Amino acid sequence: MKKVAIITDSNSGIHLADGIKNLFIVPMPFTIEDSEYFEDVNLSVEEFYKFQEEDKKIFTSQPSPGDLTNLWENVLKVYDEIVYFPMSSALSSSYQTAVMLAKEFKGRVHVVDAKKISVTLKLACYEALKMVQNGKTAKEIKQYFEKEALNASIYLMVNTLKYLKRGGRITPVVAALGTLLQIKPILQIQGGKLDQFAKVLNINQAKQKLINAIRKDIETRFLHDYKEGNLQISVAHSNNREKAEEFAEEVKKLFPDIEFGYIDELSLSIACHTGPGVLALTVCKKLA
Repeated sequence: MKKVAIITDSNSGIHLADGIKNLFIVPMPFTIEDSEYFEDVNLSVEEFYKFQEEDKKIFTSQPSPGDLTNLWENVLKVYDEIVYFPMSSALSSSYQTAVMLAKEFKGRVHVVDAKKISVTLKLACYEALKMVQNGKTAKEIKQYFEKEALNASIYLMVNTLKYLKRGGRITPVVAALGTLLQIKPILQIQGGKLDQFAKVLNINQAKQKLINAIRKDIETRFLHDYKEGNLQISVAHSNNREKAEEFAEEVKKLFPDIEFGYIDELSLSIACHTGPGVLALTVCKKLA
């Protein structure tokens, strides 16, 4: 049986310090005021939000080809095959770059476009580890997750319009009007693409909107998986742990027959564009 390693980047919310067997993490790079930082190496979650609070200019990037191929080469000294989960191709060119680089590894590196990021990407990697333990090959794991690429939803309440404006996702006029009216946008990530979903005026409306959106997904897109008990719900946040814990208790009571997964920080690549104070609710299919 071939020895298979799972590799992802820190967009998954899995950290280097987690030290999970057969799982390797590529630290995501950030440029902050013209200096380069790497998540979990010389940039902690706390430091990232401190930089945001200080209004530093923060830009996301993708792993350098050299860093990525060096990791693959080192892992392949011990393992026969790699399954690599970059962030969704709809959100970054990381996938396309990895596919190009993988051609040099003669079929030993299988790059998966799972159309996921953050907590849903984390679950996909954990599920992939189960498949490794069950003797699945890298090719079989890739085929499964690309077939099931649309099996997750994330809905996010953004607390401030500042960072959406800075990233060019909304115009300065819309941002100014929204701030004046205290509008909080709800964003959705389905199939890896980030879109506007709704607008609300306060956190209670936002939480209800998130819950209703997930409930509708369960009743439509995920009904079969719900009946089979193959769903997981998680709560995520950006520097908003106390509110996330409160929200998680509400969610557990509203969906008692669905497995609750995590209360997790959104990946810093998302927080870079949404800012702190985000609350998010996710639903994702698990392995049968």
